[in-house]
Amino acid sequence: MSTPTDRLADLMRHRALTVGVAESLTCGLLASEIGKGADAADWFAGGVVAYQTAVKEHVLGVPAGIDPCSAECAAQLARGVRELLGADIAVATTGVGGPDSEDGHPPGTVFVGWADAEDSGAELLQLSGGPDDVLRTTVERAVLRLVDLAERASAGMG
Repeated sequence: MSTPTDRLADLMRHRALTVGVAESLTCGLLASEIGKGADAADWFAGGVVAYQTAVKEHVLGVPAGIDPCSAECAAQLARGVRELLGADIAVATTGVGGPDSEDGHPPGTVFVGWADAEDSGAELLQLSGGPDDVLRTTVERAVLRLVDLAERASAGMG
């Protein structure tokens, strides 16, 4: 049975696209999942774990004072890593994994940012469950967002 990571690997290999990831919330779990894809060395440019605010600002271009648990932050993380790594498409994860609230955001408040050559944005996820559940679901949703971006890019290559 094919997984979203398998689908992503297939799209990336056949369309000669590259992917990059920026992770705060998932702290490397997303890169680990993507790295399981077939021939990942050919299409996975890499990732940046930007856990501290200073890294988000200085490495990935998040403006000072931006709420790290926001759509604006997630979209900039994706744009920043895409540019830094020269990737065709990118995603980013940020939010509150739990079990406690942070800065007024309840646990499970997650943003998956995305960027391609044409546009960028972020999706708000309101997830339930413990921290492990939140992280697992965030990684799954981020991989599915990459599949969507790759399919859109593929359609444009027709």
